[in-house]
Amino acid sequence: MSQFEALQGNEAVATAMRQINPDVVAAYPITPQTSTVQKFADFVSDGLVDTEFVTVESEHSAMSACVGASAAGARVMTATAANGLALMWEIVYIAASNRCPIVMSLVNRALSGPINIHCDHSDVMGMRDSGWIVLFSENGQEAYDNLIQAVRIGEHADVLLPVAVCQDGFITSHGMERVEVFDDADVQAFVGQYRPQWSLLELDNPKTYGPLDFYDYYYEHKRQQVEAMENAQQVILDVTGEFNKKFNRNYGLFEPYRLEDAEVAVIAANSTAGTVKVVVDQLRDEGLKVGLLKPRLFRPFPAQELAEALSHLKAVAVMDRSISFGAMDNAGPLFLELVAALTLHGVQVPMADYVYGLGGRDILPREIERVYRDALKVAETGQVDQLVTFLSVRE
Repeated sequence: MSQFEALQGNEAVATAMRQINPDVVAAYPITPQTSTVQKFADFVSDGLVDTEFVTVESEHSAMSACVGASAAGARVMTATAANGLALMWEIVYIAASNRCPIVMSLVNRALSGPINIHCDHSDVMGMRDSGWIVLFSENGQEAYDNLIQAVRIGEHADVLLPVAVCQDGFITSHGMERVEVFDDADVQAFVGQYRPQWSLLELDNPKTYGPLDFYDYYYEHKRQQVEAMENAQQVILDVTGEFNKKFNRNYGLFEPYRLEDAEVAVIAANSTAGTVKVVVDQLRDEGLKVGLLKPRLFRPFPAQELAEALSHLKAVAVMDRSISFGAMDNAGPLFLELVAALTLHGVQVPMADYVYGLGGRDILPREIERVYRDALKVAETGQVDQLVTFLSVRE
């Protein structure tokens, strides 16, 4: 039987890690992720898991230890945020290139500088081309659920890629909510036992990890990563379908909220989606046909499915919690991806981008309402007056 507990988002993730009982966790504490590994360290000390907890001197070393353990055939997990992820940068790419199914809790935080310990999505957007699968989580419950699924997704024989499960720093990582915690045995049964295909320690079948890879084979290895990422979307749907059935959930590639008959929609990821839902309900009470699409899967990017879901709309507003500096109008990455997706799949709908919440700045319901009212005007005129708007900037 599952039970409901009052948990912070980081505690929910640590609880999922306890139930998964990975072979190895290598991590270094960094705000706002610290309480995840702190809580998991308590589980290790109390003998509730069999995990080898490797305390390292930096995040670069943490991911290096994770790669080594994964290559040896272990089930491996870690957690980090922002500058910690940036310090892992070299090894993040190596983890994906070596096809190591490491699961990482990524607590989204602004990258320096100036130094800032609060939430935005510059960290995860910086790693978007590294070869990791990326899942978004609106709240602690989704972070818990996604982490359990991530194990099965990354370890699937057709995938073998690392998975990052995101949640918003402080907003959900330290916010206490009601979280349904499944029975330990049910979680263990769902994730199953990891049986590595390519263990470095399988002495009868020697393997090579991390060799010098010139132009004679490097290209082929990158192409294999592409194929793994192409396989991942169907695997995610299969694992998610099984999870939904077992644990009474309704996850997919994304969550549509009052979208079916909407004329305009906002696209918003992670915790902001929860606030957007409140605004949608308020505007619906006024008779306005507005909706929300909340991305869950960011990598691989489900372009065709998103295009189909948005094809009936008269206007779309994207909310980005990061900037792609130097890109078209300095827009956000989510907007740029969606513009490309809709264009390539023949969906002609006016779109605008709203960059918000950098460095943890609050996004207020009235600001989201403004985004919707802007979109409703665009729906009437068919004209986008301003491609990118920076919300809440002090002049």
